[in-house]
Amino acid sequence: MHAEKRLPRNGKEGLLYGTIISTLTVIFMTSFSIILIEGEFNGSVALTILKTLPIIWIIVMVIEPTIFGRIAEALVAKFTKPTDSFNAKILFRIIFTVLGMSAAMTFIGDIVGNGFSTEIFSNWIQNWPRNFVVVLIAESLIIQPIARFVMVKLHESQDGKVQAKTS
Repeated sequence: MHAEKRLPRNGKEGLLYGTIISTLTVIFMTSFSIILIEGEFNGSVALTILKTLPIIWIIVMVIEPTIFGRIAEALVAKFTKPTDSFNAKILFRIIFTVLGMSAAMTFIGDIVGNGFSTEIFSNWIQNWPRNFVVVLIAESLIIQPIARFVMVKLHESQDGKVQAKTS
């Protein structure tokens, strides 16, 4: 019962949950990457971030549920047992999703930011390990807990309404 409150119960809640995670991750990683490249935060950098966010967000909202989310779910099913804990399954899901998404988005982000060039692959080799570690930590410690907190509050509200109707 406790696990049900931390995760979406239906498609609408799944969309909300995924949108929260994707939006927070896109804001964090896009800002992090652009500030890292520019070396400082100023008005010009803020404008670049604001221009880039919608493009990256749309890409993430398409490829995570259609490609990497499905792969992650299949891998979680393969590497865990039904008796494994909620936390173990969530951790595997985060690792597999972040592995795929960070690999893809490091490549895609470079293309969005700099266009096609011969340096794309050398940039990827240099940037992907850093991006993977940073987003893995952010997802595990901040972003996913926020999304699960929202689900708990949503489910508490829904359960409270149901109890009020039956009383």
